Amino acid sequence: MTKLPIERLEAISSQVRRDILRMVHQVQSGHPGGSLGCADLLVALYFEIMEHDPSKSVQKDHFFLSNGHISPVFYSVLARSGYFGIDELSTFRKINSRLQGHPTTHEGLPGVNIASGSLGQGLSASIGTALSKSMNGETGKVFCLMGDGELQEGQVWEAAMFAPANKVKNLIAIVDVNGQQIDGPTDEVLPLLDLSKKFESFGWNVIQLENGNTIQDLIDSLRKASTLSTEGPVIILMKTKMGKGVDFMEDSHHWHGIAPSDSQLAEALSQLPETLGDYPI
Repeated sequence: MTKLPIERLEAISSQVRRDILRMVHQVQSGHPGGSLGCADLLVALYFEIMEHDPSKSVQKDHFFLSNGHISPVFYSVLARSGYFGIDELSTFRKINSRLQGHPTTHEGLPGVNIASGSLGQGLSASIGTALSKSMNGETGKVFCLMGDGELQEGQVWEAAMFAPANKVKNLIAIVDVNGQQIDGPTDEVLPLLDLSKKFESFGWNVIQLENGNTIQDLIDSLRKASTLSTEGPVIILMKTKMGKGVDFMEDSHHWHGIAPSDSQLAEALSQLPETLGDYPI
């Protein structure tokens, strides 16, 4: 049994994708591709899996966005789940806005645990948080999202070795395996080879998720990971489509970091039903 019907969660995902496109288009800056691809994951986490309360300063579960350039999806889901007003989305990447291109903490934005965007650092911060919670006798899960291109950073593998060696529990890492990065397909830029075997050899419990754009599959995988994480660190290798939901953006690295034109925005929005109400410009 889910907290909300699957159809409702899918409707939220559609609205989040509309938010992403309009935020990036408005300032002609940002990263729509990976944001669109991870909309279903963040909706599943914040509306179904995680134990959190936007009215409280300290949460039971924690989420770390390591690939901070996909901030549009993060901001949309935080707003849609009650951390700040939806109308604030219209300030994305503007001067003096709390919604910077990469999430920051100095502006005191609710729901953001660390500044991120310098790739490779999120897993280390997540491990530290999980260890701290364990030492303090706290329950709750720590979730960390990384991009597959991000795994080309060496710090990721130092952290990947550390977590199983120290039996870090209640830690769930997720890799967005969309096969694309800013300069092209990951297999052409720097092949990652068999990620499952790599993480298994380090001692991680690995879950392969073949369709990370299906809400029910996401929920099932996250629940399984939550159970397994009581014994040690778990990683979900989540296959998604960059640009999911917009046919001319899907599976194309060209949409990693460019904004749609007026006509492209109109075409993209026509493919995504408005379900909750757009934020005001």
